[in-house]
Parts: sequence; structure tokens; C-alpha cells
Amino acid sequence: MASFFSGAFTLYAVILRTTVGDLNEEYSEALKRMKTLAFEQYKCLEFYSMMDGSRRIAISYWKNEDDILQWKNNTEHRQIQEKAKNSWYTSYNIQIVDIKREYSYTLPNKQS
Repeated sequence: MASFFSGAFTLYAVILRTTVGDLNEEYSEALKRMKTLAFEQYKCLEFYSMMDGSRRIAISYWKNEDDILQWKNNTEHRQIQEKAKNSWYTSYNIQIVDIKREYSYTLPNKQS
């Protein structure tokens, strides 16, 4: 994560866990569009997504719950949510968590 997350703070993460069915180019394009929209209009700080077989997890970071709620209720985002429920996902789970503190370590560059 970026260094601005270090130390004590209040930060929110939205964790989206899905089981996906048949994915297509439309899904990929929708994902790109939603990511762009979240960053450009709703103050998303970071976004990570990983897949393992048919399971996908996406984690986005936000400064406050109001930004998350506005993002959730965006008309275009709601349309994509419905499309995902009807076409791409066989199940999903969303968690919104309040992060109070973070600790991290990065291995320094080794000198030869």
C-alpha cells in the first residue's frame, strides 16, 4: 500500500468477494469503467483485484463512508451491479470494514 496509509488513522475498505460464471469482454470493460469512475468521481484511494479459478476478490480503500455510499448509489454503478448479479456472478459478498491502524515492512534493497 502507499505510504500515506502508515500509522494510526481511520480508513475504510470495501471487500467484494465473488464467484464468477462466464466472463466476457463486456465484463472486462465494465470492470475497467467502474474502476475509473470510482477513482475519478468518488475519491477511491486504491483498488486491488485478484482471481483464483472462479473466485475473485476486490478490495478498494476509501477515506470515509459517505464516499462509499455515493459510489454505491451511482446510477451507472447500480446498472453494472444488476448486470453482474444477472450475468457474471453466481454469488457475492460485500464487507465494509473500518481500518484503525496499519503496520508494514518492506525489505530494503540489498547491496551486492
